[in-house]
Amino acid sequence: MSVEVPLAHLDRPFDYLVSAADDEAAQPGVRVKVRFAGQLVNGFLLERAESSPHGGKLAFLDKVVSPERVLDPEVARLARAVADRYAGNLSDVLRLAVPPRHARAEAQATPPPVDPPPGSATASSLPAGVDAAGASDRPEVAAAASAEVVGVSVAMSSSHPAAAGGAVALGRPDRATPAFAFATAGAVASAPSQTTTSPTVVPDLSDQSPSAGAQQSDPGAEPGSAGGRSVQPGTVAEVQLAQVAEDQPTDAELDQTAARGDVRPEAGAHGWGIYPTGGAFMHALEQARPARAVWSALPGEDWPARIAEAARAVVRGGRGVVIVVPDARDLERLDQALTVVLGDGRHVALNAAAGPAERYRRFLAASRHRVPVVVGTRAAMFAPVADLGLVVIWDDGDDLHAEPRAPYPHARDVLLTRAQLADCAALVGGFARTGEAQLLLETGWAKEIVADRGTLRARSPAIAPTGDDPQLARDPGAVTARLPSLAWQAARGALQAGMPVLVQVPRRGYLPSTACAECRTPARCPHCSGPLGLAGSRDVPACHWCGRAAADYACPACGGRRLRASVTGARRTAEELGRAFPGFPVRTSGRDEILTTVPGTAAVVVATPGAEPVAEGGYGAVLLLDTWALLSRADLRAAEETMRRWLSAAALARPGPAGGRVVVVADGSLAPVQALLRWDPGWFAARELAERRELGFPPAARMASVTGKAEAVAEFLDAARLPDDVELLGPVPAADDQERMLLRVSRGRAAALARALHEAAAVRSVKKSNLPIRIQIDPAELL
Repeated sequence: MSVEVPLAHLDRPFDYLVSAADDEAAQPGVRVKVRFAGQLVNGFLLERAESSPHGGKLAFLDKVVSPERVLDPEVARLARAVADRYAGNLSDVLRLAVPPRHARAEAQATPPPVDPPPGSATASSLPAGVDAAGASDRPEVAAAASAEVVGVSVAMSSSHPAAAGGAVALGRPDRATPAFAFATAGAVASAPSQTTTSPTVVPDLSDQSPSAGAQQSDPGAEPGSAGGRSVQPGTVAEVQLAQVAEDQPTDAELDQTAARGDVRPEAGAHGWGIYPTGGAFMHALEQARPARAVWSALPGEDWPARIAEAARAVVRGGRGVVIVVPDARDLERLDQALTVVLGDGRHVALNAAAGPAERYRRFLAASRHRVPVVVGTRAAMFAPVADLGLVVIWDDGDDLHAEPRAPYPHARDVLLTRAQLADCAALVGGFARTGEAQLLLETGWAKEIVADRGTLRARSPAIAPTGDDPQLARDPGAVTARLPSLAWQAARGALQAGMPVLVQVPRRGYLPSTACAECRTPARCPHCSGPLGLAGSRDVPACHWCGRAAADYACPACGGRRLRASVTGARRTAEELGRAFPGFPVRTSGRDEILTTVPGTAAVVVATPGAEPVAEGGYGAVLLLDTWALLSRADLRAAEETMRRWLSAAALARPGPAGGRVVVVADGSLAPVQALLRWDPGWFAARELAERRELGFPPAARMASVTGKAEAVAEFLDAARLPDDVELLGPVPAADDQERMLLRVSRGRAAALARALHEAAAVRSVKKSNLPIRIQIDPAELL
């Protein structure tokens, strides 16, 4: 049993007896209630066994909450791997993976899957009597159809801090155990039995070298090691890593396949052919090969349709797909594309906005393997599917992919770990490219899917900065103007041609920040020293922290009572543009109201980053204003995030030959601006990764943060048996009178660091320390 107890020293399975009355319902994957330390707690049944290695007296299972098997073995193994990677507890990960039960939805029967059209590739690939989701009304046929479904046997590693005591393996008795499993060095390459536990080690996904895919890329790693763990010849880990490298198509193979046009006839009905290696990638998906790719989408690309086509190729091979997107708007677009490409009833969309009952009903459709494709936001990274063949994440740099609840996993890392464990294909796509995606390419774990320069020039809008020397010679005021003449002319030309104009503003609101009009001293609240802002043109200044109005504000430096804007928000920008372009409608898209689409007629759309609506036919002009607000943020990923937001907005413009223009109000010599002008996210990502590798920042290195009260952090570090090569940085002040300590190691030592942090947390929980601490691996915010 896995019990929901949030204590690190109890992060292990426990053995319970099952009564004869519960024998039929108590199957692996069901929810249960058990007595634990005198209390009735929830949990999951992981595995049934004939006997227990525990020598003491065992208690009986108290109750089977429901016979519904909601925890899939593959998801259980993934949850254990994620917990180990992020120094967390299995119960915390399972809370993220399995939604709360909704009894009424569970009692309703799931509609049967819609059969594919007769004669289609999906229909022809299934045995007689088996539906497209792998279900059958005949047990013997269903068993044969699911013979390729990978069964799992997961146990606590012998080096785990809570490994003492009886451990119960994960897995279903009716599922086949894989012939190969990741193991520690020196393990014997043999298939474990149903009741035998074996150590599970998830290799670092980016520690493979470009050539062999089995050596660590870190220069400090010893020869013949993988991720700091010794890999002896003939061990299971070496076999697995060698198989991954062998199955992955090489650049030469992709190029040769694309040049020959060697794709299946039905694969021609997709849009991936515009990319030199796109057709070969689709061919590999249909052949059920574990192809891994980093995709840089073209400007104006219909990315939901491309992802849906990739999902169709995998479904044709009889396997499942999990797709994760950042937000509900992207999910809606992808949901529609999947319906068009796959047909009705072939996928489910997991979204919290659907409500608890509907969301749980859709989860049950996935857990019962009634649909082959599951798409959703962050929580869908744990979605159960039968015989996983592809994982996809779109726009992996979006901060919405980072889980704010313990153990704070990132959707990209979870999906890549899942692809490694399931030996399936993976696709990391977006208009921009993160340092983590670039590392996958440089280590050879993934291949690149990009368009050639000729195609890129034909699809890209005309992009121009306002801060280069020729522009400054024509318009000297462009260096200080918020809307330089070049941007104004581009907007006016697009509006006169009957095309919409998109204006991206980094800040929402009216005037979120103000200053004294006389001496430029920032305006602060006289009560709490919070920043003063204006919500409208006729409003009085108000504090953003305490909410108090400051109608009689006087500057403490000069006594002045007039205020000026230091930061202009989206609503004030819309007001100014309405006066600059009279006769044209001005619409805003932001936190209060997010527009999904706008007509392709002449109008001005002012949007904050991430809220840009899609225009029919594309925008005639895209203006990127107040770029200093993005570039000057005190954040390690400030330049990368700026690049992502610019490319996402610029991708909505029409191609240059069709009149599309993008004007960025920034100095043309800056690296993000140069990458935008050439539309070269790969060059910028490689540059960012090289700088981080030189400075020792993620993803080139692994960092962990420990946040809490000063005495709690000191107690934690004293109890931690950290690896010898850990570098301590800090402490630095944190919110709520706390402090934060950063710990840095090489990528090859990440597992050892996570294990040491979890052991220290277990020591504190045994001592019943009442001061909480927060442990994060590779936190999004380092500065």
